[in-house]
Amino acid sequence: MKPTRHVLPDFPHNGLLAPGLASKPLGRTGIWRYNLKNFLREMATMMTWHLRGIVSAALLTAVFSLPLPASAGGLLEITELVNNAEQYDKQMVVVFGVVTNLQIATNRQGQMAYGFLLRDTAHTVKVIGLGKAEVHEGDQVIVEGVFSRLRQVGRAIIYNEIKASLIRPLAGTNPEFVG
Repeated sequence: MKPTRHVLPDFPHNGLLAPGLASKPLGRTGIWRYNLKNFLREMATMMTWHLRGIVSAALLTAVFSLPLPASAGGLLEITELVNNAEQYDKQMVVVFGVVTNLQIATNRQGQMAYGFLLRDTAHTVKVIGLGKAEVHEGDQVIVEGVFSRLRQVGRAIIYNEIKASLIRPLAGTNPEFVG
């Protein structure tokens, strides 16, 4: 006995097959093979997008939870910075210390500016920045900026200066765990 072939009526969308396949003979497994192949393709696409979302979220979380930017190269002690000034000249650095000799001024363009000495147990560096100073005398802070071994202003030479791009207080942070 010969198996009978079934043909679906020619409806535009019968819910089982894509348009244009509705009048083709099914055979034994034709409909299931077609639907399974499409189902697996759609599942793979959905899983790919889901995985991309998870990876993106993980990367964003990792990036925004970093305590310091990767360009900074790690937290330095002021002693290390001063003793190896040529190595760090014109480089982005991140150092921590205590604010002393805070001075507020206005630069030639009329912008607020500030300067202070950042010290650790043995050495100091000068820190300058634009804007309102968010630090006070005696604060422990982390300073991120570009270090200059020396800079000439007229006849004066300024040694060991950081042009700050970011200053963060160490309030509530144990200094022994920093660095």
